Amino acid sequence: MNGGEEFALSCPAPANDGERVQMAHGGGGRAMERLLDTIIRPAFDNPELTRRHDGAVLDVTGPVAFTTDSYVVRPLVFPGGDIGTLAVNGTVNDLAMCGARPRDLSVGFILEEGLPLATLRLVVESMRRAADAAGVRLVTGDTKVVDHGKADGMYINTAGVGAIVATKPIGPSEVRPGDAVILSGDIGRHGVAVMAAREGFGFETVIESDCAPMVGPVMALIEAGIAVHCLRDLTRGGLASAAVEIAETAGVSIALEESVIPVRDDVGAACEILGLDPIHIANEGRFVAFVGEDDAERTVALLRDHPVSTGAVVIGAVGDGPAGEVTSRGALGIDRVVDMLSGEQLPRIC
Repeated sequence: MNGGEEFALSCPAPANDGERVQMAHGGGGRAMERLLDTIIRPAFDNPELTRRHDGAVLDVTGPVAFTTDSYVVRPLVFPGGDIGTLAVNGTVNDLAMCGARPRDLSVGFILEEGLPLATLRLVVESMRRAADAAGVRLVTGDTKVVDHGKADGMYINTAGVGAIVATKPIGPSEVRPGDAVILSGDIGRHGVAVMAAREGFGFETVIESDCAPMVGPVMALIEAGIAVHCLRDLTRGGLASAAVEIAETAGVSIALEESVIPVRDDVGAACEILGLDPIHIANEGRFVAFVGEDDAERTVALLRDHPVSTGAVVIGAVGDGPAGEVTSRGALGIDRVVDMLSGEQLPRIC
């Protein structure tokens, strides 16, 4: 993990909870090394970081998936997670959606001057736990500091590689009429949890984010020989955006059954109060799977064997109607057209 070339951190070792990230112009390599040695390297101890080289050298054979994402959530800590768990799980889940077993991650920290080192330590420890849970290593990274007021405390970028284990392509172009649409669990919790923490809403119950790695259930489907045509995690834009994107790419229609889409009562009540539609709200531990109709029942059973997807249910089917058309049938049997929002319903939630 490299130090910052332009700025360093003022971080006497050992750091105590009252210390904060400070700007140190004109070098300060020793200060950066102290921060790395006292907070970051101990959390992600592995041979690649121990080498202290400019990058990780990986032994990779066969096809791999590669992805990257940046995280700017506000607040940094929210019920059920923090920016660190998001950064690891978000990248791990993107790899899993490609039919890959996640393997190695990189991390880039953009830290704001004045950030409490206790907050950085909390986030780094969360990342370590999330990486352990997902079975991945953090093998390289970078740290930079920007002026106070320029980064809401911290931004994180993560990139990851994973070994493709699916024997056939998984993606929107593989979706076909007749496929079942299977949702891995209840939706809406992450977006509502972050919004409630940000705005200080006093709901009767604490709504926690669903942030979690989805590697286990995805690998279970592949290893069981399920012909998975497409997987998509329901992050920004939620279920609605994922369904529309897939329908447009595949040139098919998708019909959803609104009455069977699971939404927790407290999340549904919060959405009513805030004027939000759960199908547009981001999730960080939910995905949809498109499989052949004959595999639907077995797919649901396999998913329900994993804690993160015990609420799996068939929520619709793929048709040969107008390309890109997604509809949702309500309790009264009336179809409504589902579309993407022109903007983000809840900004800064990941």
